[in-house]
Amino acid sequence: MLENIDFARGINEYVIPWGTNLIFALLIFVIGRLVAKSIVAVVRKLLVRAKLDDILIHFATSILSAILLVVVIVAALDRLGVDTTSLIAIVGAAGLAIGLALQDSLKNFAAGVMLIVFRPFKAGDFVEAAGTAGTVERIHVFSTIFRTGDNREVTVPNGAIYGGVITNFSSRDTRRVDMVFGIGYGDDLKKAKQVINDILSAEARVLDDPEPVVAVGELADSSVNFVVRPWVKTADYWPVRFDLAERIKLTFDENGISIPYPQMDVHLNKTE
Repeated sequence: MLENIDFARGINEYVIPWGTNLIFALLIFVIGRLVAKSIVAVVRKLLVRAKLDDILIHFATSILSAILLVVVIVAALDRLGVDTTSLIAIVGAAGLAIGLALQDSLKNFAAGVMLIVFRPFKAGDFVEAAGTAGTVERIHVFSTIFRTGDNREVTVPNGAIYGGVITNFSSRDTRRVDMVFGIGYGDDLKKAKQVINDILSAEARVLDDPEPVVAVGELADSSVNFVVRPWVKTADYWPVRFDLAERIKLTFDENGISIPYPQMDVHLNKTE
């Protein structure tokens, strides 16, 4: 009889409370997971509507999902009677240690998020940043991949990019080609200027607006220097620059206009 009473008391005092707590903990975990997934799905839709980058959406929703999962687990353990205060302290200490160990990685991560959000450049742009000039191939959260003009692939940490000056040569539809041509002091200045203007007028890729500039920029030691500044579409910048340099040189030769090289006159006085 006493054994039956002790057994019944054990069921009432231990089995039923623990079983109830376990059931409620499982319900908290299951329902919490469903709620967390719903919240993540809603946030994902909002980020997609905001037209943010897919990489940023993936990482943001992954971090949110991990945080909500931790909250659900802590709530379930708390319902079981586990002391979650010490658990939270351990998790916080571990997070701090990991953060200190991955300080550079976190810096690159934060910079990658900023690059994706504010978009100083996008894939396909020709950019100079962190001492590297090239076409942007891919933008990751921790690093950016550049392809240089000689087809090298360069991986640059995002922290180095966002912490310095970023020059985007592809962000505008048009660019100005800045060139300098020198002629000799004995050459016909007006004729040389007319030759350059004729070449620019004949070049279909040179834009009429803004109007090209051809002017005497400097009376140098060995030459009279013309500044030549036509405007072109960004995609035509290098082809036009190369073609104009060759055409102006050949046309100068045909018209007897010299392009002098640096020289110095030395006068010697002979003494008896």
